[in-house]
Amino acid sequence: MKYPAEPLTELIIELAKLPGIGEKTASRLAFHILRINRKEALNLARSILNVKDKVGFCSICYNLTEADPCQICRNDRRSDEIICVVEEPDDLMAIEKAGQFKGKYHVLQGILSPLDGKGPGDIRIKELLQRINRGGTKEVLFAINPSVEGEATVTYLTNLIKPKNVKVTRIAYGIPMGGDLKYSDQITLIKSMENRREI
Repeated sequence: MKYPAEPLTELIIELAKLPGIGEKTASRLAFHILRINRKEALNLARSILNVKDKVGFCSICYNLTEADPCQICRNDRRSDEIICVVEEPDDLMAIEKAGQFKGKYHVLQGILSPLDGKGPGDIRIKELLQRINRGGTKEVLFAINPSVEGEATVTYLTNLIKPKNVKVTRIAYGIPMGGDLKYSDQITLIKSMENRREI
């Protein structure tokens, strides 16, 4: 669709490139940006540029950070003996929100997905193994989404890590709090039964 002004059309096209944003939502966002005052628009533009200019990856765990190494890797009160392996930085943030994990992290920056052309050299496997080889790691905890690709990634990494005499664990999967059994999918129910524990 052609909009009355070229800059508006350009903004809508750029916003529609964002994940989960279609043309209608992009149009609503663009008109909102058009209505806000110049200072608010400049703050938004500056925030976008700051993210691009100042945020990078931690050289140890590959989490997003403004300072290298990141604040989690620099924190002496967190244990170096357990590394929680996650797929993306937002997975790490979800675990941190829970406030229970006191170890360190490793962000793979993706998972193995041959259909998408993602092999072992395309994610941070080599860096994880280097961390383990340096010694001090007693446990690797996988917190990777239970998809076919996620399962393949965990299996592949487990086969590389187990010979190093490091304990390999994964977060439990099952019925969420407040969930209803009759609405749970088959895989979730199977995992719930497999991951049962004594009470």
